[in-house]
Amino acid sequence: MSHAEPVLAVHDVVATVNYWHEVLGFPNQWIWGSPPNHGGVSWHGAMIQFTRPSDPSTVNGGQSVWLRVKNINALYNIHRERKADIVVPLTRRPYGFDEYIVRDNNGHYVAFASPASSTGKEAPGVFPRTVRIVERKSTVAEYRKLSAAVGWMSSLSDEMLQKQLDTILVMVVAENLENGELIGSASVFGDGFSFYYVKDVMVHPMWQRKRIGSEIMKGVKRWLDANAPDKALVGLFTGEMLTDFYRQTDFGPAFGMIRIIDRSKL
Repeated sequence: MSHAEPVLAVHDVVATVNYWHEVLGFPNQWIWGSPPNHGGVSWHGAMIQFTRPSDPSTVNGGQSVWLRVKNINALYNIHRERKADIVVPLTRRPYGFDEYIVRDNNGHYVAFASPASSTGKEAPGVFPRTVRIVERKSTVAEYRKLSAAVGWMSSLSDEMLQKQLDTILVMVVAENLENGELIGSASVFGDGFSFYYVKDVMVHPMWQRKRIGSEIMKGVKRWLDANAPDKALVGLFTGEMLTDFYRQTDFGPAFGMIRIIDRSKL
C-alpha cells in the first residue's frame, strides 16, 4: 500500500474543491469529468477525493476509501481467492489507473488502484518505438494536462505557470510520435553556475514502466554533463521508493533542511 484517500460524496464537486482550496487552504486541486463529477485536493501527504453520485439521494451515505497499491494483480488474486465481494472487477480506467472495487462487510466501498503499467502495444520494460526524447519546453496546456494525469494539480494561474516555465534552464520531454502528445518530462532549474535542481519528473500513467522515465533522466544527465561546470551541485527531492531509479543517473541520498514560505504566517 502507498496511501489511502477518503472519497466523500458531495452535491457539487467544483464548489467543494473550491471550498477546500480557498477556505481550508489545501494548495493543490483537480477535477475530472465534463461536467465535473469527481475531484480532489491535497496538501503534502493529505489527499481527499470528492465525487457526485448519479443518485443525489445517496450523498449522505456515500463515503468510501481509495487505496493506491503496488502489485495490484497479485492483490486482486488474493481477494478473489478469499471470496471478497468484488463489485467492480479489475479493469483499466480512463484516468490511467488499473482499479477494482470491493464492498466490505458493512457495505462500505474500497477501491484498490495502481498506475496503469503499459499501453498494451509493447512488452513491459521495453522503450516504445513510437516515443522520442527531445529537449524542449512544454506549453502551459501540455504541462497542466500531464501533471493532472499523474495527480499533480497546480494552483498557479496560467500567467504564473508560464513564468515558471520561462525560468527552466532545460526541459527534457517524451513525445508520442503517433499524435505529438507530451507523455513525460523533467525540468532543470538553477543559477547556471554552481547549483541545479531537477524538478517535476513525471510520466503519464498509461506510459509508465516502459523505460520512458529512465530515458528522460538520461537526457537530463547528458545535458548536465555537457553544460554544468565541474563540482556543480545538482539536487532533487524524492521518496525512498524512487532512490534506486535516480541512482541510475548518479544521484545519491543526502541530508539537509528545507523551508517552505507560508505567507499566512508572515
